[in-house]
Amino acid sequence: MDLKIKDVADLLNVSETTIRRWISDRKIPTYRINQHYYFSRTEIENWVMTHKLDKTHGTSPFTQKKEAELILPEKKAMGGSKQFSLFRAIHKGDVLHHLSGETKEEIIRSTMKKTAKNLHVDADVMTDLLLDRENMMPTALNNGIAVPHTRDSLLNAHHDAVIVVFLDKPLDYGALDGKPVHTLFFLFACEDKRHLHLLAKIAHLSSQPNALEFFQSKPSKEKLLAFVKEWESRVPQNS
Repeated sequence: MDLKIKDVADLLNVSETTIRRWISDRKIPTYRINQHYYFSRTEIENWVMTHKLDKTHGTSPFTQKKEAELILPEKKAMGGSKQFSLFRAIHKGDVLHHLSGETKEEIIRSTMKKTAKNLHVDADVMTDLLLDRENMMPTALNNGIAVPHTRDSLLNAHHDAVIVVFLDKPLDYGALDGKPVHTLFFLFACEDKRHLHLLAKIAHLSSQPNALEFFQSKPSKEKLLAFVKEWESRVPQNS
């Protein structure tokens, strides 16, 4: 589906002025038809996952807003609930160890068989949706991390869920850096905004050297939650 400037501003929780500035600076993927700008939902999703984060503040670029560009208060209302959003999503989800498979499909199918019931989704349908997204473009980040997800199915719930999978053996996942994936964050959000916010947060966390080292230890759910909560407490909340 093609998105307009207003749609993207709403999804990223920034002002339309910010979106126009990013277009002018060629910072965000867009295309122009008859003097109007449009955006691909998939391209925006991939941009959120791969866009470089602010090195000074360690936050996602779309949480950085100049005072003159601040969005309306009602759009900012969700900001306070964002600080521990990844902690809560993993708490609602699960952490799986010792999953093995030779292909993406085997890993995704195995994960869905183990978790679909608790997520209240159909394992086969969700597997197909996740594989469709992978076929469109791999969800691997750099440094051995992948974020399998689909925007075609939001959770019918009032919370998000993240399933973290530590593989027995690293798997070729089509990452741009060529590195095999050892840790997967399966993302299931209950609304689009939260989906994109969590994508950005997982990408941010996965860019931290200490986090990557920690993931290699294949921690328990309790230890992972403690690590994520401590990390989220230090991330500036500008949105």
